[in-house]
Amino acid sequence: MSTFAAVVLFIGVTAYAVLGGADYGAGFWDLTAGAARRGQAPRHLIDHTLAPVWEANHVWLIFCLVMLWTGFPSAFAAIMTTLYIPLGLTALGIVVRGSGFAFRKVVVKTDQQRATGAAFATSSVITPFFLGTVVGGIASGRVPADGHGNPVTSWVNPTSLLGGVLAVGVCAFVAAVFLTAEARTYADAGLERWFRRRAQATAVATGAVALAGIAILHADAGRLFYGLTGRGLPLVLISAACGLASIALLHRAAPRLLQALAVTAAGTVVVGWGVAQYPYLLGTHLRIDEAAAPDATLASLTLVAAAALLLVVPAMALLFVLHQRGRLDTA
Repeated sequence: MSTFAAVVLFIGVTAYAVLGGADYGAGFWDLTAGAARRGQAPRHLIDHTLAPVWEANHVWLIFCLVMLWTGFPSAFAAIMTTLYIPLGLTALGIVVRGSGFAFRKVVVKTDQQRATGAAFATSSVITPFFLGTVVGGIASGRVPADGHGNPVTSWVNPTSLLGGVLAVGVCAFVAAVFLTAEARTYADAGLERWFRRRAQATAVATGAVALAGIAILHADAGRLFYGLTGRGLPLVLISAACGLASIALLHRAAPRLLQALAVTAAGTVVVGWGVAQYPYLLGTHLRIDEAAAPDATLASLTLVAAAALLLVVPAMALLFVLHQRGRLDTA
């Protein structure tokens, strides 16, 4: 029962990493699009792509938090009492990002538009970075089972910083591929070329960071390194293959195929982390069954989670389908 609850939790983590990550990556390209006139066309496509779905993707974050604090309360307490600085900065980034995205559509003065746009774009980079440092702190075993670990070194360390940089890079890559596909859907050759070049550059940069990260993990997070190069290796290879395929096919593949490849490339990295860390919930010392709530609680949680997924997944799928078909353009 505890393992099943952990798998459901990790499904939510993967969904948020992919869908929410694409949203954060779009903010990265908003930030780097250039001055107002030069960046107008890319920002318009970003706004058009994000507007119907950007809030919906946070459902997965809420789902993960509920699953964690109900199904694994001791792990939740340990994480929150140790990694409260990056988690607090993450929450602040989400709030600032949402406010900036919403208000820049209604303010009329140029200076206000620039301020709200900068808030949206900057927080879109900061938020995934701090989420990546949280993952690095957990995966490297720096969160004690009883909580109250070092509030600084738990997330300011080689593995956490690697996780933060990789999170930003992967988000930017997925978003660039998605936006390339969107530009192709609207037959905008100029924007398609703009985002395609950035997808290719981001893939190279993120791949270089990942290669350098091998040495970092070997030195700083040995158990995670051996897990990723052992039973997690097939997933790592699938991720690399899908990433390379999406780049190779950027010029000619159907938009939906490109999006599927990018999603698989990002998702299998997250799943690979889970496989490499199993059966531990906190890096190297707190097992899933040790952190789990009583069976009665897990049984109730499983039923509630199943009902939530049955309601949320079809609704979100319908939202994405309507958006892809242009039915929400006038909303």
